[in-house]
Amino acid sequence: MAARIDYGVVSGTFSLDGETHDVDNNVWIVGDDTECLVIDAPHDVAAILHLIGRRKVLAIVLTHAHDDHCRIAPELRERTGAPIWLNPEDRPLWELTHPGESWDRDLVDGTEFTVGGTTLTAIHTPGHAPGATCLVSEELGCVFTGDTLFNGGPGATGRSYSDADVIRSSIAERLFTLPPETVVHTGHGPDTTIGAERERA
Repeated sequence: MAARIDYGVVSGTFSLDGETHDVDNNVWIVGDDTECLVIDAPHDVAAILHLIGRRKVLAIVLTHAHDDHCRIAPELRERTGAPIWLNPEDRPLWELTHPGESWDRDLVDGTEFTVGGTTLTAIHTPGHAPGATCLVSEELGCVFTGDTLFNGGPGATGRSYSDADVIRSSIAERLFTLPPETVVHTGHGPDTTIGAERERA
């Protein structure tokens, strides 16, 4: 059975640099009827478990370690038995939310995940966060960008551990080289395409 993408929106808060904001986060599940991979772990364990259903979770992959993307990752790990993957360059952000606790496996540029017969490849795209990482699936014709690239442009860089010049370079060198028809599944808000965002840049 071919892999598919399941999707939900969960609501909560994002806190950093002494500020807290209400946010809606996208959660993405890639897999088939028997196994899946979860991209990001925002806010609501029950809602994510509902999307997973009875499938075996192979991995919980975090696009970055802002608290609205990783807050319930340890609980989701406990409930599913799946390892948490995170780029180690995001350790300072992770430790703000989960002091004294760790992820399981390092997510680095070129890491590959095979689920439901489909391969997703990690590409390191720092800027929004030092370890920000996207996942590309050629077979599904899409890229999961977390908060690196949105419908309308780059992710925010006005907070600690972010850099506007770095995120622009990451997008130009790592994302805009993908085929223009590649669908961009974002961490917040609606989809876009690489071609549409390249024209806007």
